[in-house]
Amino acid sequence: MADLFRRAMLIAPLIAWACGTPASAQPRAITVASTTSTEQSGLFGFLLPRFTATTGIAVKVVAVGTGQALDIGRRGDADVVFVHDRPAEEKFLADGFGVQRFDVMYNDFVVIGPKADPAGIAGSGDVLAAFRRLADKRAPFVSRGDRSGTHAAELRTWKDAGVDLETVKGAWYRDIGQGMGPALNMAAAIDAYLLSDRGTWLSFRNRGDLTILVEGDRRLFNQYGVMLVSPAKHPQVHAAEAQAFIDWLLSGDGQATIAAYKVGGEQLFFPNAAQR
Repeated sequence: MADLFRRAMLIAPLIAWACGTPASAQPRAITVASTTSTEQSGLFGFLLPRFTATTGIAVKVVAVGTGQALDIGRRGDADVVFVHDRPAEEKFLADGFGVQRFDVMYNDFVVIGPKADPAGIAGSGDVLAAFRRLADKRAPFVSRGDRSGTHAAELRTWKDAGVDLETVKGAWYRDIGQGMGPALNMAAAIDAYLLSDRGTWLSFRNRGDLTILVEGDRRLFNQYGVMLVSPAKHPQVHAAEAQAFIDWLLSGDGQATIAAYKVGGEQLFFPNAAQR
């Protein structure tokens, strides 16, 4: 009997340890559905290690176009969406898939093209006039075609320029259904024009004969926003950890980290979170 008692006393702590280990050993982690521009520009590689070091929360990024990122959020397969298409973000909120939206940072879009500029759009500063000329000249143009924030901005620009893209597009208009990096690579390969976010362009090395031709138009403003995926819709959302990530992005520390990210001495994103 004494032997049985001693064995039970030895085994009991092991059982308690085994039962308690899974919960205590689970790492704190979240999934962020975001855009290819935040990933391919190198921002997340700079930002996330600092967040994790501060909070102990690991972050997995799924980098796709904004439309796809919002779809991931709708399915509950991410805890946070960090994107750049304000109309689509507002619909996401209106449909009840997000809790609240916050401005985080901005940069701008630029029209890229070959230095020779056969369409003659360089230096105009008017993106609508530039797009009308590209359509008139049937100049080779690469579109992401991937429902990203950049693709949505491109389509709005054609529309605002009065160009019925469905009527005029032909072989000159390459709709590739891929991210910003592949689109820039294709444009460099065929000396085509395209719309790019400035951050990815500054990080892009395979430029070939491409350069910035149109910039500075207020219509090229590019705002990024962040939202917590609704735990009411998706109870599996890691709400506390996700909110900690959002709060850090909006904090003085997070905003300073965004501002500190530079490529070749040039700042890629400009923090503009409202004071909370």
